[in-house]
Amino acid sequence: MRVAIAGAGNVGRSIAAELIGNGHDVLLIERDDHAVKAATVPGARWLLADACEISSLDDAGLEGYQVAIAATGDDKANLVMSLLAKTEYGVPRVVARVNHPKNEWLFNESWGVDVAVSSPRLLSALVEEAVSVGDLVRLMSFREGEASLVELTLAEDAALVGSRVGSVPWPPDTALVTILRGGRVLVPSADDPLEAGDELLFIAAPDVEERLGKLLTTGEA
Repeated sequence: MRVAIAGAGNVGRSIAAELIGNGHDVLLIERDDHAVKAATVPGARWLLADACEISSLDDAGLEGYQVAIAATGDDKANLVMSLLAKTEYGVPRVVARVNHPKNEWLFNESWGVDVAVSSPRLLSALVEEAVSVGDLVRLMSFREGEASLVELTLAEDAALVGSRVGSVPWPPDTALVTILRGGRVLVPSADDPLEAGDELLFIAAPDVEERLGKLLTTGEA
């Protein structure tokens, strides 16, 4: 997969290194020549340019990328890059970094953003996830809130402990995508039993989250 990342600060370089490690083709776009540190991300291609300029994105050949990531420290720049990537170059998937929570409401489909990642919100969710047992925690939203990644750790006394995945009447628009158990990542099958301490990760529509949380804690659909 070809991925273009605007912003080669600590965040952009870290994302690039992770993606390259997973076998993806990555281009880093950075307008500050002092931030171009090619040796820190072996395998990445670099372009010294302003990602908010159409001429720069033309030079990058952005129309040939499957994913664009706006990862600068400037929310205005991230919005402009996202909008250009989606509307001018038809990039299928646009991910944007939200630096200031007050601007989060802008990062939606109107600005070409498919997934907005807010560091403060994500850190808050991860802290809540780390200390919460038996409560449904929303980790991330997708597609302007149309679906969310949610997590729940089954308590010892949860009604579904011992139930098989295929026998649970999951709400509509809900998918159990993985079970984290004892350091293992399990792809759930219908015959897998649920155990106390299981960390369950779902993709679910926001309007069924409350119902899903009730089912997981009380067993009532």
